[in-house]
Amino acid sequence: MPFTVTVRDHLMVAHSFTGEAFGPAQRLHGATFVVDATFGADELDPNGVVVDIGRATAALAEITGSLGYRNLDDEPAFAGLNTTTEVLCRAIADRLADAAAAGSLGRATGLTSLTVTLHESHIAWASYSRPL
Repeated sequence: MPFTVTVRDHLMVAHSFTGEAFGPAQRLHGATFVVDATFGADELDPNGVVVDIGRATAALAEITGSLGYRNLDDEPAFAGLNTTTEVLCRAIADRLADAAAAGSLGRATGLTSLTVTLHESHIAWASYSRPL
């Protein structure tokens, strides 16, 4: 994928984890993430772009807005899951992939990949990549 475009937003949630591996994070706590969504394409569209940055930013903001300021433990989409950074990356990527498939990013075809990265801090982050 020779070309990529990344858009960024942020996300603030509350959640808890199940399992001794999570230690004190088993208790309800807050998390703030910087969210990057990177779209890839082998070729630019006729306008010379990978995606419409404004539309991609709006799609990401809609998704982060639907998750933000919520206790993810109460969200049906995450029932039975630990909403780890990795799980949230996949959930956001899948929702962005749906937006891309619907043509909401200003390009109907030609996108090849999507990577969503959630930065927990300046020293720790996780990503999920998928083909489009």
